[in-house]
Amino acid sequence: MDVYEAVRSRQAVRSFTDVPVPVPVLERVLDAARWAPSGSNLQPWRSYVVTGAPLARLKKVAVARVAAGERWDDREFEMYPATLKPPYSQRRTEFGRQRYSALGIEREDWEARQRAALGNWDCFGAPAALFCYIGRDMGRPQWSDLGMYLQTVMLLLRAEGLHSCPQMAWSQVRKTVAAVVAPPEELVLFCGMAIGYANPDVGQPRTRRAPMRETVTFVGDQVGCVDPES
Repeated sequence: MDVYEAVRSRQAVRSFTDVPVPVPVLERVLDAARWAPSGSNLQPWRSYVVTGAPLARLKKVAVARVAAGERWDDREFEMYPATLKPPYSQRRTEFGRQRYSALGIEREDWEARQRAALGNWDCFGAPAALFCYIGRDMGRPQWSDLGMYLQTVMLLLRAEGLHSCPQMAWSQVRKTVAAVVAPPEELVLFCGMAIGYANPDVGQPRTRRAPMRETVTFVGDQVGCVDPES
């Protein structure tokens, strides 16, 4: 699979088969992901891969905790700005509409939305999960390094025929995760990532992207006119 195909076929999959992911494949992916870029080569990420019985226990506890309506763990970072301005607010609204429409859930059906959201803490059925941490003393540039690392991991997973779903939702139950992976106190959980093989029996519609002209400006004499819709 070439890099263009990996980028275009990568998506946040929300239904996986229970087929195990071979550990040597995960090792190959994460060994190659070490070469993701980072400012001054700090490599500020720290990942924990959980599979098998430990992951099953983690899912069970997390789902039960959320289903019972327990209070979220105190936030260590804000997922989104308190007020999202256009066009970001519209994009988020459109994502929600696409996501729940694909599941046949009406906007007003809050209980059905909550049930669908519980899938996050079951990793959407995936048999492997990665939990990515960063030092709490790191700054914004290092957090951007984390994004480049995670994207590198996801593209390498595609090269192996696997799919993934990055999930900041896990940060809301970070103490439950910590009980399994035992991270040092100086680390902050940024996200989890479900990893596995996409369930072919469940539709996996891709979230539409803004046209290139909305996010890219070319400055120079040789400017093309290609603007493909995604």
